[in-house]
Amino acid sequence: MDLTTRGGFFTRAFGTPPREGEPTVVLVHGLGLSGRYFVPLARRLAAQGASVLVPDLPGNARSRGAAGRAPDITEHARALAVWHRRLGLGPVVLVANSVGCQVAAALAAAHPDMVGRLVLAGPALDPAVPAWRQCALLVQDAPREPLRLFALAVSDYLVTGLLRCAAEYRHALRDAAGSFEANLAQIHVPTLVVRGEGDPLVSPSWTRRITSLVDDGRTAEVPGAAHAAHYSAPDAMATLVRKFTADGPGGPA
Repeated sequence: MDLTTRGGFFTRAFGTPPREGEPTVVLVHGLGLSGRYFVPLARRLAAQGASVLVPDLPGNARSRGAAGRAPDITEHARALAVWHRRLGLGPVVLVANSVGCQVAAALAAAHPDMVGRLVLAGPALDPAVPAWRQCALLVQDAPREPLRLFALAVSDYLVTGLLRCAAEYRHALRDAAGSFEANLAQIHVPTLVVRGEGDPLVSPSWTRRITSLVDDGRTAEVPGAAHAAHYSAPDAMATLVRKFTADGPGGPA
């Protein structure tokens, strides 16, 4: 694993360096977190031969100093686009979790040339669910995740700062109520929507809704996993990403 500041903010790199003609896998973390909880998945993808980049989004964790305040979803997507250009990446396989899915959708909608395939794992937030209920569901999810993830998340939240986390949550709620579904409707690349079987934040109906909004949507469920399926079941997620990347357009749902 290579740890460095790339393209303007902190990035973890796994596997071989990005190569021309070979899609790089980019993993986008959720609200207030860092890319650390993607490390198990990144290692497995790299072992399969993929080039994997895992940035800490500006304002978060080790990229906290890259933003003077908590960026909103659109600002995160813009920063990710600048990072993409500076690194000279071609169309990437973009894999996101939770609120990171909103950032990924904003990037794919605004810069379709940058994203070749999209994986939305545990996509939040569902605009039909009130904010207080979203918080309650997050608490409900906590005991379903590995204890190591809980410790990692708390550490990241403290580094990012609780006030910034709260501001990012407000930004995410506004995006969910306004731009998120509109961005999904502008996505025309193959998109895989992944739900952990025991994820209380992402209902099967919301999964179907997202899949219906994108132009080429498919679904998958990870047995025994909750909201952070990429962390608790990295082997299953790596297999899903590999098979999805290998499938042609219009492959099986």
